[in-house]
Amino acid sequence: MSRRIILCDGVDLARLWGHIGAAEDEVLTWVPREDAPRARPLGFRSLQGGLTPEAILKLNPKLGDEFALVTEDLPFARAAISVISEAVPEAPILLLSDRVETEDLPNHSCLLRTGLRSLIRDDIDEEFAHLANLERVVELRTLFEPRERIGILLQPDPDPDGIAGGYALRVLLGRKRPTAPLISFGEVKRPENRAMIEALGIDVRTVTPEDLDEFDGLALIDVQPTVFGENPPARVRSVDAVIDHHPERSGYDTVIRDIRTSYGATSTILTEYLRAAGMEVKARLATALLYGIKSDTQLLGRETSSDDMAAFAFLHANHSPALLRRIERPALPTDGLRALGRALSRTAVEDGIHLLVLGRVGEDVIPQVADLGLQAEGAEWSIAAGTVGSDLVFSVRNVGYVRAAGDVVRRVVEGLGVGGGHRSMAKGIIPLKAFREVYGSATRAKIREALQNAFVNAIHGGED
Repeated sequence: MSRRIILCDGVDLARLWGHIGAAEDEVLTWVPREDAPRARPLGFRSLQGGLTPEAILKLNPKLGDEFALVTEDLPFARAAISVISEAVPEAPILLLSDRVETEDLPNHSCLLRTGLRSLIRDDIDEEFAHLANLERVVELRTLFEPRERIGILLQPDPDPDGIAGGYALRVLLGRKRPTAPLISFGEVKRPENRAMIEALGIDVRTVTPEDLDEFDGLALIDVQPTVFGENPPARVRSVDAVIDHHPERSGYDTVIRDIRTSYGATSTILTEYLRAAGMEVKARLATALLYGIKSDTQLLGRETSSDDMAAFAFLHANHSPALLRRIERPALPTDGLRALGRALSRTAVEDGIHLLVLGRVGEDVIPQVADLGLQAEGAEWSIAAGTVGSDLVFSVRNVGYVRAAGDVVRRVVEGLGVGGGHRSMAKGIIPLKAFREVYGSATRAKIREALQNAFVNAIHGGED
């Protein structure tokens, strides 16, 4: 059985290590200083003969044993590394120090330096962060416990982060669907978001501002009242709680406000609440929160913090891969497949843009095709366009390191329709009447020509 041979520089660091606590496989050794007390720290042996190869060999090191040096003194660290290397060539060494830097040490094939007090400090800071989250949980539970019906309000056409966060808040409060429904002023439209609520058994009820009167508690998750317009409904201007990660807005009142703009997802905040409360996070909830973080940060690639990564790692150990696959790969209807086939027969990647014109389709097909289109060789942009009712609707995806998709779409629809989105995904809507007034007709060929030119100009226009 391999051992850890801990070599502490002086009595103070030995006592510090003793307070931390030793593992069963650790051999605790200290090197007395001439100007320090020589009383042996509890559990430690003195390195007989001082810091020499012979003294190291008296510890009976064997193949597989590891050494740790605990010191803040560079001369001691250099001498100890040299002595260990001479006595036990190639033995792995861990240096724990907040003052000694790796570049000042002698060469060694297996040497790792890390902090000592800073490691303890990080752990303490993390526990205080847990305590702050627990305090917020207590506040939320105290506030909502006497309420009969709590409305958990999400943004219109809520995204996975909001849905997961709302679901987590309901679990945190110990509520069920009848007394804490997830509500929104707009139905869930995107196919992967619908797949999410169907796979996880989550219901999001569409309501009107007047319906809010039936709730005696209101919490906003992943959204703030200003999203509902310059003059949001009166019931939304004064709410009980707002939990969000988007830029903070003013113009409303709330009892509890937890807005963390450094976080990539609101699901991260709710995950920290659950962990601080010591609650079991079951597979359905873990999968929802994991997908919320994954989708809002583009798989930890966009506006991601270390907190998001820690929450993602925690949830990953508890989620259901099968459920996640069902969410991420929603079924494409037969008519959508036919439209995709027709579009692919005429497709090409030009100027880094892969444009697929689908004709008349269900709106939920369009974003799915846009996702698929980005897989084409040479495509930096994927645009899927289709006719939905009296509108031309298009979804846009990009590789993430080019111009922001939302800004590009706003330039394309300027004066014709509405649109916007994030850096790597966006949506635009142009009424067919307005399109025909500018371009003369709305045939597939004309749509292809007009959109190709508009996106080339919006993406590449004005580049140096």
